[in-house]
Amino acid sequence: MAWALLSPPPPPPPLNLPTSSSSTTYPTINTAATAATNGRGYWRRKRATSLVIAKASEKGDAKSKDTTPEFNPFGFVTDNPSSRSAIQLPASPAEDGNVGQMLYRIEGKGKDFGSYIKSGGFRWFVRETGSQESRRGTIIFLHGAPTQSYSYRVVMSQMADAGFHCFAPDWIGFGFTDKPQPGYGFDYTEKEFHAEFDKLLEALEVKSPFFLVVQGFLVGSYGLTWALKNPSKIAKLAIFNSPLTVSSPIPGLFQQLRIPLYGEFTCQNAIIAERFIEAGSPYVLKLEKADVYRLPYLSSGGPGFALLEAARKANFRGLSSQIAAGFGSGRLFSVLKEIYCKNLMVLTLHSSSVLGLWKIGFTVSWDKPILVAWGIADKHLPQSVAEEFQKGNPSNVKLKLIEGAGHMPQEDWPEKVVEALRVFF
Repeated sequence: MAWALLSPPPPPPPLNLPTSSSSTTYPTINTAATAATNGRGYWRRKRATSLVIAKASEKGDAKSKDTTPEFNPFGFVTDNPSSRSAIQLPASPAEDGNVGQMLYRIEGKGKDFGSYIKSGGFRWFVRETGSQESRRGTIIFLHGAPTQSYSYRVVMSQMADAGFHCFAPDWIGFGFTDKPQPGYGFDYTEKEFHAEFDKLLEALEVKSPFFLVVQGFLVGSYGLTWALKNPSKIAKLAIFNSPLTVSSPIPGLFQQLRIPLYGEFTCQNAIIAERFIEAGSPYVLKLEKADVYRLPYLSSGGPGFALLEAARKANFRGLSSQIAAGFGSGRLFSVLKEIYCKNLMVLTLHSSSVLGLWKIGFTVSWDKPILVAWGIADKHLPQSVAEEFQKGNPSNVKLKLIEGAGHMPQEDWPEKVVEALRVFF
């Protein structure tokens, strides 16, 4: 009995395979089990199959193919479709790229219509279309964080064809403009952004009044607060999706940047800009566009730390309150002035925020036309923000809803944006 237990099992009977295959069904071979015994060969075959599937899907013939994703050691960052071709390993290891090779591939991209301007000790990158002789006036386009003026390239080109002289600078710390280290000549505060923007306008020899177009968070909001302080320099104001009311939500990116240590890691994500754009849009950026938004953050850590510093210095709720109040109709401010004139003690019993609103109303009376061109598919800011802002000053604010566009309508659907701007300006 013991010998029987120790003896190896008898070999299986041989398969009697027929010599002809014309009308015979062959036994099914378990490829998964076979692959388990040879993992290396399995992944090689699986990878080659996936590459064929990707090509077939482009031709609309993916239904008959296996759609299992190929093996990818960088899978933790491939949830962003626009970044996949830049991050995934190619079919041949010899073609595998690194950061240096990627920079070589995309270096020089995205500088359409741009040149460098020296202003106030900093080198600004400014896009320009049209000329000073343009008959219909000058337009200044200001971007928001964490993007750059590249988003306006199509709009400003077409607006130049319509007879306008257009400028679109990259804010300090963003895009291709200088990114000074915090504490060394620039601390990324609202006051400093305003001061340097004034110097840039002087360097560009922009004559007032001009048309101003603003979009986005943070530095975009600084563009609006600059307008509140300089109403005489602006003929008309156009606003694309921006935080305009106290109810405007703050995207998770800016909340993460304000968390100690976690913010330092977040700001060094090379695809931070394109992820933010796609998170607020119904579309996925094409690779050639994603390359441009990625390039500054991929080239060095400077843009990330500039964004980090600006986000931590900004008072997002305070900015939204100031914008909503400053561009309001002024009825509330008139009441507050009457209270002040009758009894100063009553006003001092109110909160400091109310006192701040009174100061704005006392010094600013916004009566310039405003166009709010709003991409209704924005996932960062709901349409209700634009509608609430319009109700604050219905006589001066015109609301234009842009279907099919998200947080950056100038990128998602520039033709509709140009149409709205041409009518308004």
